[in-house]
Amino acid sequence: MERIFQVIAVLLAATAGYFYWAGNEDGLYISAVLGCVAFFFNVRTQVKKRNDELDAARDAEREPESNETQSTL
Repeated sequence: MERIFQVIAVLLAATAGYFYWAGNEDGLYISAVLGCVAFFFNVRTQVKKRNDELDAARDAEREPESNETQSTL
């Protein structure tokens, strides 16, 4: 998913460059905004993936502790 947003962001940046060269201000604005949105979606997916991995690691650390406390009770 990360690669998809990266590719879309690069393609839209190239499209924005073309529209700038062609003098099409509306196309430039739209492609630049969509490129920024794709970039930030890419960042969001990376952060979400890292947070999910950290949550899984924390849950894995807590599971043995909860099993030990249940067996002693």
